[in-house]
Amino acid sequence: MRHVRIAEAEEDDLPSLVDALGQEHYFATQLARQRDGHGVLLVALDRFTPVGDVYVWLAEAEEPELRDGLAGVPLLVHLEVAPRHRGRGIGTRLVLAAEEVVRRRCGRVALGVSPQDHRMHHFYQRLGYRAWRWEPVRTHRESWDEQGRLLREPDLCRVLIKDLPPRSVEGAL
Repeated sequence: MRHVRIAEAEEDDLPSLVDALGQEHYFATQLARQRDGHGVLLVALDRFTPVGDVYVWLAEAEEPELRDGLAGVPLLVHLEVAPRHRGRGIGTRLVLAAEEVVRRRCGRVALGVSPQDHRMHHFYQRLGYRAWRWEPVRTHRESWDEQGRLLREPDLCRVLIKDLPPRSVEGAL
């Protein structure tokens, strides 16, 4: 873990991301979104090898309920850590780094978790996230077929939020 660092992904990281984590179309799409200013792709690197990632969605939410109820609130999406690197605090470091990206823009962050994924609920609760509302929100899950076409599958998520107070000058020193 001492060699793992979190960095913003760059265009030329695509081959190493795909070699280590697969998902070529996902990473190409997120890098394009980042290039267009719609988000930030953060990568956990063990020396120079990607071992995890999270995307900070800065564009307007696609779901009407989120656009209306959490207007302007960035979303954390697609947190992942490679299986053999889990349990080492990398996911926590990715979330904290993503929160710092958000903190510079907004005082709140949101994310969605499957209502059945109790492990991730506990993970986020430990980091200070709380339910935005009890009812799940209709969202979608993105995937790509073998020809690289984007597929959107209906999904339900419980939305969690966290308030991010600004860092004090004293705390930053």
